[in-house]
Amino acid sequence: MAIVLVKSKEISPARLAAFRILQQVETGAFSSVLLAAEEPRLQPADRALCHELVLGVLRRQLLLDTIVEHFCKRRVASLDPAVRIALRLGLYQLRFLTRIPASAAVNESVSLVRAARLSSATAFVNAVLRRAVREAEYDPAADVSDPLEKIAVSTAHPVWLIERWVKSFGIDEAEAFARANNLVPPTAFRVVHTRANEAEVLSKIRDAGATLAASQIVDNAWRVSGATAVVRELSAAGEIYLQDEASQLVAQTLDVKRGERVLDLCAAPGGKTTLIADRAGDAAEIVAADRSATRMATVIATMRLHELKGITPVILDATEQLPFASESFDKVLVDAPCSGTGTLRANPEIRWRLAATDFARFAEQQKRILARALEVLKPGGRLVYSTCSVEREENEEVVQHLGLLKTIRTWPQREGADGFFVGIYQK
Repeated sequence: MAIVLVKSKEISPARLAAFRILQQVETGAFSSVLLAAEEPRLQPADRALCHELVLGVLRRQLLLDTIVEHFCKRRVASLDPAVRIALRLGLYQLRFLTRIPASAAVNESVSLVRAARLSSATAFVNAVLRRAVREAEYDPAADVSDPLEKIAVSTAHPVWLIERWVKSFGIDEAEAFARANNLVPPTAFRVVHTRANEAEVLSKIRDAGATLAASQIVDNAWRVSGATAVVRELSAAGEIYLQDEASQLVAQTLDVKRGERVLDLCAAPGGKTTLIADRAGDAAEIVAADRSATRMATVIATMRLHELKGITPVILDATEQLPFASESFDKVLVDAPCSGTGTLRANPEIRWRLAATDFARFAEQQKRILARALEVLKPGGRLVYSTCSVEREENEEVVQHLGLLKTIRTWPQREGADGFFVGIYQK
């Protein structure tokens, strides 16, 4: 059920927007989409706070809920959604945003409940948050004896996810990965060479006061800190493209040459497709395929913004027979649909939506797409299989029948990039 908000001058635009977004996330929406839609309506400072609140609450949700249950002696699931969200927002500010006065965090959370027409719950929310102020040192993981459950609570991940990562990667790596998932990812970008001169773009960003660092894992990629307004302007103008370094690495690994015919079987939203095209210029023929017309529209919009002419968009289901001749592509990219566990920094709600059965379901889909891709790959051609998942079922086990030239993994706790798997195969 949607939360009806009454406008209130007591609530900042950032908190009101965050409250509204978190309510929609609880009903199945994605925070990244909602935050992007909200951005034009907010001033820069409110935009930054809204992002911090939404993503911070989603990253720390289990921890925040455990604290709520301790202070109010009730299961958080029994609370009205508006009350639950307001408490999470208040607690996140009290625990993690030291520049926000405790009084503001408490009072505006109470006002959010009142604006949601739940005045009867204002005293309850006020009491819980006031107790959280008084008992600021309370650690919900302190009394947990099971080591994996302790990691789950302290890093705010479902216990079953921690258990499977420990089984796959060991307890130290699993804990480091889980902690990295709660960090804000660095802003990475590439210069769009069809639209801009790299030296001029980098100079413009530096002149605006930003700090730039060349990527350590992929060529021609940069990390930027600061000058947010200029970075946004350059992105909107198509002179740079914001893209995680690991995602850029996947596209570069395909190593497209002049005159080659290339198939990107899961192209949307278009970051890898357009990078391939930007590097190849008009010297390669690239077919960008996806089954979603809506998502393909995003690819087409980026193609036009970047003035790329070597891409042919096609709508198709890559698990079915492909409408191409057998062995007709020199290079094929299968950036397969996956669980997304390597992107939990930017998409924290994924951790609360996944079920243990999802990985096998994704793996079956990935195997079908891979089989179709192999049918259209020329002898001697290169295929790159990738996912933004860290799960072995979606990666090594999907490609285990192929004699791979090389495999690559990236990790947020190691390289600071998203968790990607890349497998390179030559037919």
